[in-house]
Amino acid sequence: MFWLAPVAAFGAAASISACAGTAAPEPATAAAEGRSCFFLSQVNGFNDVPDTRRGSDSVVVSVGVRDKYLFETFGPCPDLDWSEAIAFDQRGPGQICDGLDVDLIVPGPTGPKRCAVRMVRKISEAEYKAMRARPKT
Repeated sequence: MFWLAPVAAFGAAASISACAGTAAPEPATAAAEGRSCFFLSQVNGFNDVPDTRRGSDSVVVSVGVRDKYLFETFGPCPDLDWSEAIAFDQRGPGQICDGLDVDLIVPGPTGPKRCAVRMVRKISEAEYKAMRARPKT
């Protein structure tokens, strides 16, 4: 049984020396990945986007002075296209960078509806104007 101590010591030394030359990779930041993020406190409005699918499944959220983000839900979100108010249920503190960070809460006649967001993407002013010009179907 006394041979276990030298084997354990050798194993510990080998694992320490193997880790000594490698540095832990830095976590990728949203900016490095090309994503654009914002804090929920920066949101100052929203607009419905005319959709071609059944029901409304997207909304443009205004952030700051001139930034706009397109939110797309996993499917039709009841009353999203007629709502005068929406709320956000953020998962954890920090910034909103993609759809998994937040859900939309939309008031309705039978109570609030939770709409899971699948995608959040920053859009240009030209994209926003093109979306608003589409006729409602």
